[in-house]
Amino acid sequence: MSVIGTAPVETAPVDTAPTVTPEAFRALMGSHPGGVAVITTTDALGDPHGFTCTAWCSVSLDPPLLLVCAANTSRTLPVIAERGAFAVNLLHGAGRRAAEAFAGRAAERFTTVPWQASPETGLPLLPEDAHTVAECRVVRLDRAGDHTIVLGEVIRTDTAEGPGPGPLLYGMRRYATWQA
Repeated sequence: MSVIGTAPVETAPVDTAPTVTPEAFRALMGSHPGGVAVITTTDALGDPHGFTCTAWCSVSLDPPLLLVCAANTSRTLPVIAERGAFAVNLLHGAGRRAAEAFAGRAAERFTTVPWQASPETGLPLLPEDAHTVAECRVVRLDRAGDHTIVLGEVIRTDTAEGPGPGPLLYGMRRYATWQA
C-alpha cells in the first residue's frame, strides 16, 4: 500500500528486478534537456571546488529548499559535506565553457573560468557565466545509488540585471540556449 496525500491507495506489486541497463537509463535521461549549473564550494583552506550538474531542482518554497545530485566519486562532494555550504551557479547560454570545464576531472578549472568569492559566504561564484546564483547551507545528505542527494536551504540569491543570453540547457548529448 502507498499513500498519496492523506488517502491510502492500493497498488499492485511490481517486479523489482532491474531490467534497464545503465546505457538505456542514460539515454532516457539524456533525451530531455535540463538546465545546466555549476555547483561550487570551498574547503577549509579556502580553495575552490566544483562540478557541472544538470540534476538539480526546487524542493520547497517555505523554507526555500533545493537539491542537487553529486556523484559519490566526486571530489567536491566531501568538501560540500565538510563545509556545509554550496552555491548553485545557473549558467546562461554563453556559459558553455564553464559547463565543459567543470564537467571534466581537470584540477585547473578555477584557473580557466573567472570566479569571485561571495562577499557574504565566501562561496565561489561565476559572474561571467551564470545568470542567477543561489547560495545554500546543507540541510541533509542522502546517498541514492551511485549519487548523493544534497538538500540545501537557499540563504541568498543573486540574478544578473538586464536581458542577457537565455539559460544554458543540456540534452541529447549537446548544449543549447533557451530561446525566449
